[in-house]
Amino acid sequence: MDKKKIEKGVRMILEGMGEDPEREGLLETPARVARMYEEIFAGYEEDASKHLSKQFTGCNTDLILEKDIPFYSMCEHHMVPFYGKAHIAYVPGKKVAGLSKLARTVEVYAKRLQLQERMTSQIADSIMKDLGAKGVMVVIEAEHMCMTMRGVKKPGSKTETYVRRGVFEDENLTARVLSMIKNA
Repeated sequence: MDKKKIEKGVRMILEGMGEDPEREGLLETPARVARMYEEIFAGYEEDASKHLSKQFTGCNTDLILEKDIPFYSMCEHHMVPFYGKAHIAYVPGKKVAGLSKLARTVEVYAKRLQLQERMTSQIADSIMKDLGAKGVMVVIEAEHMCMTMRGVKKPGSKTETYVRRGVFEDENLTARVLSMIKNA
C-alpha cells in the first residue's frame, strides 16, 4: 500500500471540498487516513488459503454452521462502509477447518473494496477449494451506508445475499440451514 500516495489524495480531497489542509485540525488527517486504509484494507495483503490450511480430520460431521460472524467492509461504488453478519455452513470432505479460520476467511474478503455479492461468492469458493468441502452455503446480511446516509436515505434496510455450492444445491439442506440461522 502506497501511504504517501493516499496522503496526497486525501489532501487533494480536502482542498477540493474547500478545506484548508494546513488548518490545525486537518494537519495530520492525510496521514491518519493512510494508516486507517492500511488497516481496513489489509485483505489485499492476505490469502484466505493460508487461514484455511489449518485443518483437522473430520469426525463424520454432516453439517457445520458458524453464524453471526460480524464484519465491516467498504463499498467499492461509494467507498463508504457496509457491515453486518456472515453465516457459513459447510459439509466437510475429509477435513474440517479450525472455527476461527472461517471468521478469518470472512475478514480477508471484507477488508477490501467490495460488493456484497462478490464477497459472498469469494468466501464460498475459497471454502470449497481450500477445504475440499462437499458443499458450502454462505449467507451475508448487511446494512450499506450508501443507502443510509446518502441517496435514498433508508436507515435499517438490509441486503441479504446467498451462495450455495455442491450439496447445498439441495433445497431441503438449504431450508435446514436457513432455519438454523434464523433460530437463535
